[in-house]
Amino acid sequence: MDFGSDNNKKMMLVAGTVLAFLLLVGRLSYLQLINTELKLSADNNAFRYETLYPPRGQIFDRNGRLIVSNKNAFDIMVTPADVKEFDTLELCRMLDLDTSFVYSEFRRFRKYRRRIGFQTIPFARHLSAERYSLFMESQQKFQGFTGTPRTERIYEYNAGGNLLGYVTEVDEKYIKRHPEYRPGDYVGRTGIEEACERELRGKKGCKIFLRDAMNVIKAPYRNGECDTAAVPGINVITTIDAELQNYVENLMKNKVGSVVAIEPSTGEILTMVSSPGIDVSVLGDIGKHYRQLNADPFKPLFNRAVASTQPPGSVFKLVNGLIALEEEVVTPETKFPCSNGYHVGDLTVGCHSHPSPIDLRQSVMMSCNAYYCALFRRILDNPKYPSVDSSFTAWRDYVGSFGFGSKLGSDFPAEKASRVPTAEYYDKMYSGRWNSVSCISLSIGQGEMGCTPLHLANLASIIANRGYYYIPHIIRNHPDPEEDARFAEKHFCAVDSRHFEPIIDGMWKAVNAEPGAGGTARSAHVNGLDICGKTGTAENPHGDTHAVFICFAPKEHPVIAVAVYLENAGFGGTWAAPVASLAVEKYINGDIDRTPAREVLENRILNADLLYKNPASDKFVKSKNAK
Repeated sequence: MDFGSDNNKKMMLVAGTVLAFLLLVGRLSYLQLINTELKLSADNNAFRYETLYPPRGQIFDRNGRLIVSNKNAFDIMVTPADVKEFDTLELCRMLDLDTSFVYSEFRRFRKYRRRIGFQTIPFARHLSAERYSLFMESQQKFQGFTGTPRTERIYEYNAGGNLLGYVTEVDEKYIKRHPEYRPGDYVGRTGIEEACERELRGKKGCKIFLRDAMNVIKAPYRNGECDTAAVPGINVITTIDAELQNYVENLMKNKVGSVVAIEPSTGEILTMVSSPGIDVSVLGDIGKHYRQLNADPFKPLFNRAVASTQPPGSVFKLVNGLIALEEEVVTPETKFPCSNGYHVGDLTVGCHSHPSPIDLRQSVMMSCNAYYCALFRRILDNPKYPSVDSSFTAWRDYVGSFGFGSKLGSDFPAEKASRVPTAEYYDKMYSGRWNSVSCISLSIGQGEMGCTPLHLANLASIIANRGYYYIPHIIRNHPDPEEDARFAEKHFCAVDSRHFEPIIDGMWKAVNAEPGAGGTARSAHVNGLDICGKTGTAENPHGDTHAVFICFAPKEHPVIAVAVYLENAGFGGTWAAPVASLAVEKYINGDIDRTPAREVLENRILNADLLYKNPASDKFVKSKNAK
């Protein structure tokens, strides 16, 4: 037997055992003496953590005006595991609470004591500075209760709650989806507050205190060496013009619908109004008003500007006209007749009385339905396509290049896609036997079409730019360079820029032609502004038609494009066009011309009551004050 070899093996075994022991001792020493972070986590019950809440970033408009800022606020927090017997009546008197509230809260704490553990959770919200001072003077009487300063939002302009969004406390469902939040944290919900939550929220700080064996707080841990300071949120600059937003909010009082204005050269959203909406006066304590807002039949929590998909009506004729020019199935001089509508077989698409026949420019000015029915059939019956399926698919591709049929990709939350039917849809509906007459309603923006006011404002921008757009957005100088690059990219539609001039000429005439010449948008005329617009009156199966209008100004080098959609308001030229013209004039000139005619128009819009009764039912009736 080789004894030398056995000795070597024994020595190697002993050395390995010693080395493993030393590694184990070293690791334990590191975990217990050096790695404070892990020790804090493991010994969690020996510490109390006090969260320091940062002020949210402020929100500014495009001109540097402060829209949303902060004010001091105070909350009372509680660590249920630390609470000792206390004088309930004195606490209620001090904090202006009802005793039933205190009893119900502590019943809840007992029920969920295992889940709560040693967490510090909210107890009383929105205390005044006076009540907070009273509590702090007597805090030693209420073991387990602590005061926490934080900030609340204040609103410098009536810029609309649907635009700004609100800040509210996170609930359990939200925490499950976003584990970086904890009970007692606040988060931006809807609007700009949600869109910029990452920038606005800041970073929480923390103070750590030691507990003794009786769970009594003794002193700061390591004299505060492990404490972290709260980092304030980042200020956000929006593309909104606060003065214009405030003015349009007032124009839209007692009306159902929305207004969106865009700067065509950048895609920046100048104003976004949804009405009826959330008034800024309730945003500071949205929880108190949420149930009432949610039960309101006019749905003020619903942002119509980005989420309401409605038929575009006659404003969509502009798209069909441009497609027909690109497809060379008409020229600007092509004329079609109109005998109070378009008639084919048993089908009639009605139209108002006007001269006949008319060319493309006149068709835009007069908004002739018959013209666009004939034009649309030329698009779909184009002999260069082998079937109506293929011509319709080509038509749909053109429409998609204008941003319809999908989301535009805005940075504003809750944006919905518009609806554009497919050839497969009609194949299924008509069992494969359909033609250009089957979908003739698409010629005038009816039928299966649906889009948001944001899409319509974007259409106005495309026409203003003669064929391209920037994705509409509401934040300037995004922290994410990729977002900035995305919004700086031009998106071209599939129609050559030269085809836009006759369409724009027709839009200019609709607003600026002499009275009696047939322009449907004379109510939008403003001296010197060269507004180009198109009216729309969208059919509504539930009641009165929707009033629609899109425009841009001035005709050359435009600076603003607007879409107005007023539900159940009637004719676009009667209600939507005046709203748009006032918004354009306010933005370009800074105020409304104080001539008698303009003042009368402004007062008519400001005082108009177009709210309809029973909006949740199938019977839509205008308010008795509506004209």
